[in-house]
Amino acid sequence: MASHQGHGGHGGHGEPSGHGAPGGHGGHGGHDKHAGHDPEQFRRKFWLSLALTVPIVVTSEMVMDWFGYSLDFPGMSWVGPVLGSFVFFYGGWPFLVGGVREVRDRAPGMMLLISMAITVAYVASLATSLGLFDLDFWWELAALVTIMLLGHWQEMKAIGQAQGALAALAALLPDDAERVTDDGVERVAVGELGVGDVVLVRSGGRVPADGRIVDGAAELDESMITGESRPVPRGVGDRVVAGTVATDSALRVRVDAVGEDTALAGIGRLVAQAQASSGRAQVLADRFAAMLFYIATGAALATFVTWWALGDLDQSVVRTVTVLVIACPHALGLAIPLVIALSTAVSAKAGILVKDRLALERMRTVDAVLFDKTGTLTRGEHTVHGIAAAAGHTEDEVLRVAAAVEADSEHPLAKAIVALARDRGLHGTARDFRSLTGRGVQATVDGVTYAVGGPALLRERAVAVPEDLSAREKEWSRRGAAVLHLLRISDDGAEVLGAFALEDEVRPEAREAIAQLRGQGVAKIVMITGDARPVAEAVAADLGFRPDVDEVFAEVLPADKDTAVADLQSRGLTVAMVGDGVNDAPALARADVGIAIGAGTDVAIESAGVVLASSDPRGVTGVIRLSRASYRKMVQNLAWAAGYNVVAIPLAAGVLAWAGLTLSPAIGAVLMSASTIVVALNAQLLRRVELTPR
Repeated sequence: MASHQGHGGHGGHGEPSGHGAPGGHGGHGGHDKHAGHDPEQFRRKFWLSLALTVPIVVTSEMVMDWFGYSLDFPGMSWVGPVLGSFVFFYGGWPFLVGGVREVRDRAPGMMLLISMAITVAYVASLATSLGLFDLDFWWELAALVTIMLLGHWQEMKAIGQAQGALAALAALLPDDAERVTDDGVERVAVGELGVGDVVLVRSGGRVPADGRIVDGAAELDESMITGESRPVPRGVGDRVVAGTVATDSALRVRVDAVGEDTALAGIGRLVAQAQASSGRAQVLADRFAAMLFYIATGAALATFVTWWALGDLDQSVVRTVTVLVIACPHALGLAIPLVIALSTAVSAKAGILVKDRLALERMRTVDAVLFDKTGTLTRGEHTVHGIAAAAGHTEDEVLRVAAAVEADSEHPLAKAIVALARDRGLHGTARDFRSLTGRGVQATVDGVTYAVGGPALLRERAVAVPEDLSAREKEWSRRGAAVLHLLRISDDGAEVLGAFALEDEVRPEAREAIAQLRGQGVAKIVMITGDARPVAEAVAADLGFRPDVDEVFAEVLPADKDTAVADLQSRGLTVAMVGDGVNDAPALARADVGIAIGAGTDVAIESAGVVLASSDPRGVTGVIRLSRASYRKMVQNLAWAAGYNVVAIPLAAGVLAWAGLTLSPAIGAVLMSASTIVVALNAQLLRRVELTPR
């Protein structure tokens, strides 16, 4: 690889932005966490319970009466008790454990309500099988457990795993390192390195630990740490950090920090702290469930006491059981999970991957969107934005020669020049290519020696820029562009033949994304970058930022990004951050909603609550539309499910029995099923939401 450190530090890509996936994700009031079950366990329990529920339902006398068929075979009366007991203990175990925990924590909610309902149904059904009552609840019990398992399985699939971010950070470090000893170089595990060791970092390799360069010079890609989009020249005495990449030359580094003391580990701690401090907003369904628990319990007790006082113990038991079974949240339990499952499926087809349901819920309230610049609003790849030729030369001539000189270089700026020449059909052949570390490259084209490089090359050759080029260069520099020069080298000295301006290309869709966000009512657009302020302000102007409303944070380090998010939040703003790099991870975790560009690094994706697989910033507007639509569906479903209970519980309790209007367990079961169907159909309407960029 050619060394272009002298190319003005032109750069790579990757200055991402933070994302804010909140760390906590609890299911209903955290019962998923308490119960200690993962989605795979719920999946297995659901399918087995479903397989056992079918024969229970088919052999139920109540169901046979409804549909006018009959079955009779030896041992049929044992199908309900045997299979129902298995479903109760096997499938219902997570809910029973969760209910006990909610009692222990004095925080009654959906788990306790579900466990009460299935326990009452089980005891009543068992008593019926023993001839004590005439209540066939086996099929209702099995259906209830199965539906609840389905809801919790789908719900938990939508929950992001915060620990993935820390694992992705650890993956940035190499597994081993080359330690320099008196006898040569030995390969050791990174964990064996100690302070004071000297390690060899080869070209293209990652630095295994923090330290200072004791031999060599190279350009380092530090974008994953600093956010600076250009490789940075480093030489003897300069400090380097673990995880960065030597792009062009080998280095020898004396280790001064290992393990938890490295900068990368510090970023990991920031991610963990931000996730831990994220708001653990209580799911709306939990509030309904807690309220419903008290209502159902009170109604059941009142029902039992009232009917018993009236001298009808049988009706007292029947009515009490019916109240508790009807109060069990079939529809309420699926109101949220179904919307989550559908919204994540619909969004995935549009290239929007929802990892954290709470992040999706919060997106509807976002009033400030914080974009990382490089790789998010820009492509993270430099392109030639301007060519200037000295008097007596043409732009095509300057481009052809410069591309020939740069042809063997792997540097991003070199590739941009070569690509433009190729697009214009300009070809040249170079010989005697060599790298000028920290200054540029040199080669012979058509028998003449040329060099391409940045300011360091001009200083070394003591060459002045011609006046006809100087004005253009000043204009480019004000925009923050990287400027490279083409020099002709001869025995009499060097002469500047032309210059190139290279800038990180703004994504064409970025302007549209910002316009759409304003149309959706987002109050403030913010850009954050590790690049210099002239670069940031030029990009902001190109994107149409409003100086009086929008903000630009430039020359920002990782900890500052995290602080910038906190600063915006301290002003009362709900912040969504969009980024794609490691240095964005703490800010992504801190933000109310973290959105990772899918083409970014694994750690940014793991830290985010939402991932845009297409790398199209317009996807952010799709997330807002999805959030608002899914929230409407959640509220509608919860209102329906709660409304059903408001009507059904009093009827089940027999408050209108004096008028001949009562609700039997069988009719209650039908209404529960109907309520569930309504909730499911309403959730299906999410498929109509337009999420793809327009």
